[in-house]
Amino acid sequence: MKIIAILSQKGGAGKTTLAINLAVVASQSNNESVIIDLDPQASSANWHDSRNLESPVVVSAQPARLKNIIDAAMENGADFIFIDTAPHSESASLAAARAADYVLIPCRPAILDLRAIGNTIDLVKLSGTKAAVVLTCVPPRGSLAQEAAEAVSSYDVVLCPIQIGQRADFVHSITSGQSVHEYDKKGKAAKETDALYKWLIKQVK
Repeated sequence: MKIIAILSQKGGAGKTTLAINLAVVASQSNNESVIIDLDPQASSANWHDSRNLESPVVVSAQPARLKNIIDAAMENGADFIFIDTAPHSESASLAAARAADYVLIPCRPAILDLRAIGNTIDLVKLSGTKAAVVLTCVPPRGSLAQEAAEAVSSYDVVLCPIQIGQRADFVHSITSGQSVHEYDKKGKAAKETDALYKWLIKQVK
């Protein structure tokens, strides 16, 4: 079983979007996947409530229950666990990072987001877990992505080569209780998520 924690101390970075879509890709690849939703807003859990499918399983939990939920998922044959964390919660984020095999740090290519990832990177370093920054909500045109990549390079952290674009499919799919693959499997959002999943698999194996 592999555990992926998705961390960002800033809200709106795309943690839930990554957790949901990566978990669905894992499920579609014949892997039992579970999302542990540690965010009090319960966005992942609310998304699951609007679905007509049970998979992936979503468990809303308090950080203090994280180990118990992980143990239960392992006993029930989970192949992947994706931990969707809350912003502005250092203790919960650190617990998730320590429990994980790998950490993804989503970051929008905006100055406030880029400044904020420093705190998240420091937390991950305390955990000792391998991690990578993933640029999310990247505009289809302009130089923001390149400028953001240069900013991330000032930190001692891996920059994922896969970027997640600013695409309507991410919004529409979550609204309808779907993943981007279920919404439009041939769309650019689905292709980007596929590429990120394949890259992530290489990192954890």
